[in-house]
Amino acid sequence: MGHRLDEIDKRVLYYFAVNARNTATSDIAEEMGVTPATIRNRIDQLEDRGILRSYLADIDYKSIDGYITYLFRCTAPIPDRTQVAQSALDVSGVVTVQELMSGSGNLLVTVVGADTDDINHVAGELSDLGLRIEDESVMQGEYHRPYDPFGPETVSKGPSLTDFMSLAGDAEVAEFSVSEDAEIAGKTIEQAVDEGHLSPDTHVVGIEREGDMLTPKGQTTFRAGDIVSLLSKAPFEQGSLGAFGTPRK
Repeated sequence: MGHRLDEIDKRVLYYFAVNARNTATSDIAEEMGVTPATIRNRIDQLEDRGILRSYLADIDYKSIDGYITYLFRCTAPIPDRTQVAQSALDVSGVVTVQELMSGSGNLLVTVVGADTDDINHVAGELSDLGLRIEDESVMQGEYHRPYDPFGPETVSKGPSLTDFMSLAGDAEVAEFSVSEDAEIAGKTIEQAVDEGHLSPDTHVVGIEREGDMLTPKGQTTFRAGDIVSLLSKAPFEQGSLGAFGTPRK
């Protein structure tokens, strides 16, 4: 059973996700109107409950001369998925393993090596564990951010993703709800494109408003609460749909 969090717990998790190393309990305490001792107690409780699990360094291995980072998408037998995931983490060169609740491609394994021989060696050991490697690619970048709803009101709230699908080739379809005070609210589709809020390669293919489906046209206006279906010929770029969320105050 999951644990219920109050606003103090949420704020602790938010600031630790921003920067665990430089988060001062006194700053959180002042914002929440409690004592630093209360914040320290909450941190201890979050750790004891297994919610705040560790403080990991964010290392960009590709910035180190001679090292490459690969992402393997693997399939493990569902009954053995957790056990195999833990075994994969013991393979030298593996730095993270993510377990997904899916039939195929249910483990994402991040591997660091000095050269392709290192990567191939790790791939062999993963196969020996019973993993089927479905896909592999060089990682170009990895980006993190805290969960906005746990943050203060002054933090920008991103658009709410309600559905996502990858299509043949690089095309993607995504559904976003338009947040209150979003930059795009009150603008027509044409204005959104002209002002750079939407890429010319992104097409609005549907808008659901108060239970009704609208046929999007150039003069159709986005409203807060709309659920907008977007089709992109290329993968959506990081932060490319920020105009659907609430801007930073």
